[in-house]
Amino acid sequence: MLMNYTNQTEDDLFSCYSPSVVGYRYFAVLWGCAVTITGTVGNLMTILAFALDPRLRTRFNVLIINLAVADLLYCTVLQPISIDSYLHLRWRSGQLWCSIFGLLLFLSNSVSIITLCLVAVSRYLLVTKRAVFDRVFSDRGLILLLISAWALGLASFGPLWPVYVFVPQVCTCSFHRTRGRPYSTILLFFYFFVGLGCVGVFYFLIYRRVRIAAQALLRYRFSRRSSRKKPASSAQGTDDSGVESGTAKTCSCEVSSQVDLAQSMDEITCEKSSKSAQSSAKSLISSATNSPPDIVATSPSITPAPTTAAPSSQSATSGDDDEFKRVTRMCFTVFLCFVFCFVPFMLLNIADKQNRAPQVLHMFSANLTWLNSCINPMLYAVMNRQFRQAYHVLLTRAAAPFTCLWTWCSTLRS
Repeated sequence: MLMNYTNQTEDDLFSCYSPSVVGYRYFAVLWGCAVTITGTVGNLMTILAFALDPRLRTRFNVLIINLAVADLLYCTVLQPISIDSYLHLRWRSGQLWCSIFGLLLFLSNSVSIITLCLVAVSRYLLVTKRAVFDRVFSDRGLILLLISAWALGLASFGPLWPVYVFVPQVCTCSFHRTRGRPYSTILLFFYFFVGLGCVGVFYFLIYRRVRIAAQALLRYRFSRRSSRKKPASSAQGTDDSGVESGTAKTCSCEVSSQVDLAQSMDEITCEKSSKSAQSSAKSLISSATNSPPDIVATSPSITPAPTTAAPSSQSATSGDDDEFKRVTRMCFTVFLCFVFCFVPFMLLNIADKQNRAPQVLHMFSANLTWLNSCINPMLYAVMNRQFRQAYHVLLTRAAAPFTCLWTWCSTLRS
């Protein structure tokens, strides 16, 4: 009799059954299966694209791959277990795996947040302090940063090992809401509020810097157009008074930030071809020989270009500027999606400390966080042409055997 009571108590500890969620569980299972398949395939394709396409092997994309590895860990290892617990409305893997699950869950989330911070910092340094970026995000620096990200996540949530338990409200394993305090509260505040807040601040600074540089460039071009409309005698007279030379000096200072910004684009542009890099390089040396300063370069070893090449060089620079904005916009969108997925869950847990909200609401907010692990490859495909082309090549190679088989079968039939 005592044994039956003990078994019943164990079942209660690992059960999330409630009449209100019996129907909802099927939606959660379908949602989880879609996330598992999409996230596993998408993140694996991202890693393979980086490994097989030399154009994608840049320092910036190393951070993207680290984010994909963290998401792949969740999709392939953790998500199937969550699907099983929702399908049976109980945890069937035992306490040991419950603790491992909780640790890996928060390790994956913490590494994702740290990587998002590194992405934002790298973008900011590229448009403000390129020399610092080259030192911090060098090959050796990147290795140390990635190892530190995983080590920091493990060291942060490892001490919570004794308090990882099954949480019936969300039908998954997490740390105990009260036994882990105040350490768990400090960790969540540091990662989800301070960490993500810093990411938002850095993107705001990038936006302001780019906007100021663009406005300075527009003012400079407007002043050049105005000066070209002046008579030749007027232009000669300004040499004595120094007004024209002073104006040119002022315009040059205004666009200096734009020059620095454009010089940074060669490193951060994932889709920059060697031809556009060469034309941009020629334009900088042309600017050193009284060509317009808004035409910048990336390689001073190339000989100066003739004046007839200025329009094409200028269009290449404009393309680099647009590409920088597209890549930054993609990174910011990844950040916004992470916030969108996790903020409802965090706010609900803060507001409902007594667990008075319906269980289905807790489950839905937890299921919304699943989306974060599979959505990033979709964003890369939509917002980055280089990744889109690499995905297309991978899918074509994967479908090649089936295409050949279909062709062979069609030949036999005919």
